[in-house]
Amino acid sequence: MWRIWFYFDIRRALVGLHVVLAVLAFTIHFILLSTDRYNWLENAPGTTAPAQAAIELSEAPTAS
Repeated sequence: MWRIWFYFDIRRALVGLHVVLAVLAFTIHFILLSTDRYNWLENAPGTTAPAQAAIELSEAPTAS
């Protein structure tokens, strides 16, 4: 195993590994964000209730 590192620079190999893993992580997260089931930004429990309440208040008839 130690002879492999005579052919590869350890710093360049580790930087390449980190770049590949970062691209893989971003790809997986963007794929999940594009689905309806796993989109945690639009289906967050704290964001839908106030937005729905604001819509209901704006559509309520006014008594004049």
